[in-house]
Amino acid sequence: MTMGALGVVYGDIGTSPLYALKEAAKAAAHGGTLSHDAVLGVASLILWALLLIISLKYALLILRADNRGEGGIVALLALLHARNAQPGTWRAHLLVVGLVGAALLYGDGAITPAISVLSAIEGLKVDAPSLAPAVVPITVAILIGLFMIQKQGTGFIGRIFGPVMLAWFVVLAALGIHGIVKAPEVLAALSPLYAFDFLIHQNFHISFAILGAAFLAVTGGEAMYADMGHFGRLPIRLAWFAICLPALVLNYFGQAALLITDPTMIENPFFQLCPDALHYPLVAFSAVATVIASQAIISGVFSLTQQSIQLGFLPRMQIRHTQSDAMGQIYVPLVNWLLAAATLGAVLSFGTSDALAGAYGIAVSLLMAITTLLAALVAIQWGYSPWLVVTVNGFFFVIDVIFFSANSVKLFEGGWFPLLLAALVAFMMLTWRSGVKLVEAARGKLRQPEEDLIETAINKCSARLPGTAVFLASAPNGVPLALTQFVKHNHVLHERIVLVTVLIEESPHIADEDRAEVIEIISGITRVILHYGFMQNPTIYDGLKLACRQGKLPGIDLSDITYYVGRETIIPSEDVPGMWVWREGVFAFLQRNAERSAAFFGVPTKQVVEFGTELEI
Repeated sequence: MTMGALGVVYGDIGTSPLYALKEAAKAAAHGGTLSHDAVLGVASLILWALLLIISLKYALLILRADNRGEGGIVALLALLHARNAQPGTWRAHLLVVGLVGAALLYGDGAITPAISVLSAIEGLKVDAPSLAPAVVPITVAILIGLFMIQKQGTGFIGRIFGPVMLAWFVVLAALGIHGIVKAPEVLAALSPLYAFDFLIHQNFHISFAILGAAFLAVTGGEAMYADMGHFGRLPIRLAWFAICLPALVLNYFGQAALLITDPTMIENPFFQLCPDALHYPLVAFSAVATVIASQAIISGVFSLTQQSIQLGFLPRMQIRHTQSDAMGQIYVPLVNWLLAAATLGAVLSFGTSDALAGAYGIAVSLLMAITTLLAALVAIQWGYSPWLVVTVNGFFFVIDVIFFSANSVKLFEGGWFPLLLAALVAFMMLTWRSGVKLVEAARGKLRQPEEDLIETAINKCSARLPGTAVFLASAPNGVPLALTQFVKHNHVLHERIVLVTVLIEESPHIADEDRAEVIEIISGITRVILHYGFMQNPTIYDGLKLACRQGKLPGIDLSDITYYVGRETIIPSEDVPGMWVWREGVFAFLQRNAERSAAFFGVPTKQVVEFGTELEI
């Protein structure tokens, strides 16, 4: 598990040495010659950022805030029960903050592959400056290939992620030691006084620029928490403290030692650490490592999308499971190609890793601040002393805000790009969430109570059709609109009616024995509520099959039933209280293009009948 964590969790932060110290050193030099004290100050700042933000905050503190083993923003929102918060309450405001945090991961997902692969391919310019025009085309080709293989599944690549990244961290450490031996005085930067003293004696704007650049060294740290459910708390901590942290510190100090001996190496100290004969192999190895880092963030975005869909924060989309024996191996075609467009747009627009560095960091620093805030509220909810939580989390929150402020000065240098992507995703999430509530309110006005169904079944049906009919219901009470439409037009009922509702719980997984809740309304009419966790694939056919196997639904042949599904057409209206009409139009567009209920919930397509209903919101 520790080996797996190396490949998936630490791919992003593991490739930060390609550009982080370089950007921080350039900010410290601010167009002039890099001084000895500036190099020590930058190295000390990066070291203590890694220790405070990654080691203390994430590895020791944030990883404790798990939802039955799962981590990430969505897991925190589930723990805080913000999903069904009443409008105007503090939990409702918390939901908005959390959804903005989730949306920021999409901005991060677009920038990470771009800056990582670009910085690796730029190593070609160290020995052959004439190859500079080829850097962007090569990067684009690699990224297109990466996004194209997503539909094949990444299981076969995933098996080699860990060993390759272990070799990468060994190379980082070896390069670092090679540099430190040449200038061992760099080890003085272990003292935090160098970072503090250097920052307070700089111009305010320069200090902020240095902080913003140094923050690049910790980007990717949020993956420790987001991927906790895949590997567990102990393997993630073990991989960090035993392998990643020592290798990263050695490499950053090695680069700093190189700049002490020769400040002119500032354009690319990472590749300059390497002996000349090994430059091209190191470029190739760096490209492989950055592809792994990119794959990890892409898989993370797929996973976040699935969780958001399950909890009702995004429209239903086609989700393909690329491996039947691995639940986390999924492919979301729409998200893949939108992410590809954003990533390739970033490469073509910015052109260099230096330019992209301005766009990188601002989204991650805000995401980290939001995570710290939500984790503090979870700790208080779990009964920890509010004074202790405010003191500890407040300390880290102040650090997050300082780094966010430092990155904010890069807003017009490219920081707007991931924020714009995040704003679009957050808007879509909030619009979808509000629209779903309006639709449910409209359904509620049309939905008949169960008593009417009983009355119809006993006294008003002219006949009972042979066989079993399953009606999908959006709510665990009342009569589904599809059944109301069926009776209205046909004046009959089947001998056996099963009303099926899927409920996504705020736990990541629901055990099989708790999957199906069966309620007998009257003889021949049964309600089945299928409970799934937000990390599970909610399949109605499998749920009913399990209920039959458990003896909860005797006498049903699943191959000989008909599924009746309602399909609503949303009509935005100014006469019905709700969102602005233009926003309702956006929701209607999303709803029209969402994955059909039957397909999303795994209903056999040859057994489906749809009933259309118009709903005004």
